[in-house]
Amino acid sequence: MPIFTYEAVDNKGKKIKAEVDAANQQEAMTKVHAQGLFPTNVQQKGAEPAKGGMAATKKKGLRLGGGVSQKQLTQFTVQLSILQDAGLPIVRSLKILADQMKPCALKGIVAQVSEDVESGSSLSEALSKHPKAFDRLYVNMVKAGEAGGVLDTILQRLAVYMEKAAALKRKIIGASIYPAAVISIAVLIVSGILIWVIPQFKVVFDDLGAELPIPTMILMKLSDFLVAFWWLLPGVPFVLYMAYKMTVKNKGGRIALDKFKLHMPLFGDIIKKSTISRFCRTLGTLIASGVPILEALSIVRNAVGNEVIANAVQVVHDSIREGESIAEPLAQTKVFDDIVVNMIDVGEETGELDKMLIKVADNYDDEVDAAVGALMSIMEPMMIIGMGLTIGFIVVALFLPLVSLINTMK
Repeated sequence: MPIFTYEAVDNKGKKIKAEVDAANQQEAMTKVHAQGLFPTNVQQKGAEPAKGGMAATKKKGLRLGGGVSQKQLTQFTVQLSILQDAGLPIVRSLKILADQMKPCALKGIVAQVSEDVESGSSLSEALSKHPKAFDRLYVNMVKAGEAGGVLDTILQRLAVYMEKAAALKRKIIGASIYPAAVISIAVLIVSGILIWVIPQFKVVFDDLGAELPIPTMILMKLSDFLVAFWWLLPGVPFVLYMAYKMTVKNKGGRIALDKFKLHMPLFGDIIKKSTISRFCRTLGTLIASGVPILEALSIVRNAVGNEVIANAVQVVHDSIREGESIAEPLAQTKVFDDIVVNMIDVGEETGELDKMLIKVADNYDDEVDAAVGALMSIMEPMMIIGMGLTIGFIVVALFLPLVSLINTMK
């Protein structure tokens, strides 16, 4: 069985180096955890160790390119919550995490945050200096955790929120990639047939001198157009991208586009439910963490990712500032489903708004799962039928002149 060397810290922050027998790295980490230790580095004995620690980060951190991925940020949050739960000082925890990271943008940021906290800044103040890595939601939740003395709990809650949000995003992307890939390949295949295959048939038909049926004429005209202007095809994605960028530059364009997203065929229901889930989970997590309701709604407005729903959140924010409840202005926006409004109303009445919001988010996540599954089961036969009709039209259009010629010869 392979031998793994590991570096770990105990609940007092003491560094420990030792070895453990394990089938793989994951099993080795599990065994280290079972000893009540937090592993910072686990490698198979004899393997080349990862280069670059904290000192390397301080020298190279400013030169590291690229952004911070959601996966890296979630992993950092989970590990920081574990160290805080173990009772380690925050500076010690940050140094341990920065030291174990491979060279990346986040490594340099965490090292800088550690230095700022050591110099007297609070963790939330240090994080707020890096808005590209830590958004307002993250910073405000940490600030609330510091104020309430429950930073480890808040970090755990934040990690759960980030994992749920990432899972929801993966579902939406997964539902979009498959049909987009199939349609793109189908367009390339049909374009290839029209550009290279159909012209060969046109030569044959011209030699025969027969009058072409309407479907064949349409096919030939389409082929002539693509042969003459094939160079436009690669530019279509670029034109669509530029049109999208120009649309989202102004608020009116963003609202129109987001309204279309919420009502588009097949995908509209999934997008709406996922956006409402994001709203409920974000607001519920912030309220549970002790962030004031008006500040929480302001953060949610920027995090929800849809201008139509963001405007509805702004209406709710303004109404609450005037002394109203959440449910009533939420219902007046006509954006949220009745079940969402009713559950939030119940949450306000019982004093468990945060828990009710999380329940709504979980319920909508389940509905998104079901909707994605249903969409995939519908899309596959629809795309097969679409491809079959397209190829069928091409085949029929090519054979109609031959049938007409045979009938004429008879």
